[in-house]
Amino acid sequence: MAVTVLVLRALGLGDLLTGVPALRALRRAFPGERLVLAAPPSLSELVPLIGAVDDLLPTSGLGELEWAGPPPRLAVNLHGRGPRSTTDLLALDPRELITHGQYPWRADLHEVDRWCGLLEYAGITTDRTDLGLSIDRLSPAPGAVVIHPGAAYPARRWPPDRFASVAKALARDGHRVVVTGGPDEVGLASNVASQAGLDDDAVLAGRTGLADLAALVADAALVLCGDTGVGHLATAFGTPSVLLFGPTPPRLWGPPPDARQHVTLWVGDVGDPHADQPHSGLLLLCADRVLAAARRLVGERVAHG
Repeated sequence: MAVTVLVLRALGLGDLLTGVPALRALRRAFPGERLVLAAPPSLSELVPLIGAVDDLLPTSGLGELEWAGPPPRLAVNLHGRGPRSTTDLLALDPRELITHGQYPWRADLHEVDRWCGLLEYAGITTDRTDLGLSIDRLSPAPGAVVIHPGAAYPARRWPPDRFASVAKALARDGHRVVVTGGPDEVGLASNVASQAGLDDDAVLAGRTGLADLAALVADAALVLCGDTGVGHLATAFGTPSVLLFGPTPPRLWGPPPDARQHVTLWVGDVGDPHADQPHSGLLLLCADRVLAAARRLVGERVAHG
């Protein structure tokens, strides 16, 4: 049995995608070893697109890490600062452990930089720009404008009527517009599509797995969403995007600042990203401003082929 590197990142889609440079750095550093990622099973369709992970160990959160076999040669905590995440890994009795505590935690770092910095402190070379994904299928809606109104917490959700206003205008401009979301966001997506005057077949929420969603974003004309995992998919594929930030600054979770195909809109207010109401700063983003940014990006894409 191959000696194993176990990486803990039992979080969501955006967390996985911001961890891609660190995962690839570990792959390069340990080319002959089995690299296992402990992450939620809901991400299983996306993990192969990274090209660095041999196996997914289904792990829905802290306290749920179940490891069979000999202790890992190396355990890497890409989940958090501890102590719970560190305790989960120490329980496996790894020969070596990389985790914060050895390396200072800094709240002001971009999420990509945080994990690359941890590995570099341990002597592992990283490439912070290594964010791209491969794709293994065709888009269910080639060339569409993708509207993704959902987010993990209400604090990061721009109002549905504003998404609908932008969607309606872009559809009138002649673009095919589709609305995406998870199985629990079908009602939200249907509401946006209905207000925008879109047909029922424009609602892809609940009808696409992660691999199809990735293909959709990879071949989209534009992505419009909040501070959520779909925005990180747009970054991974270089797809033009308008990203609406509320309580969290784009410098901590946004696309690379030199990637000009992405527009991040943020008024400068900071708040609780887990709150149960839309953040006040997010509500200051008006539909006209968002529409103008979307039209500019789509126009640039058309002009440059």
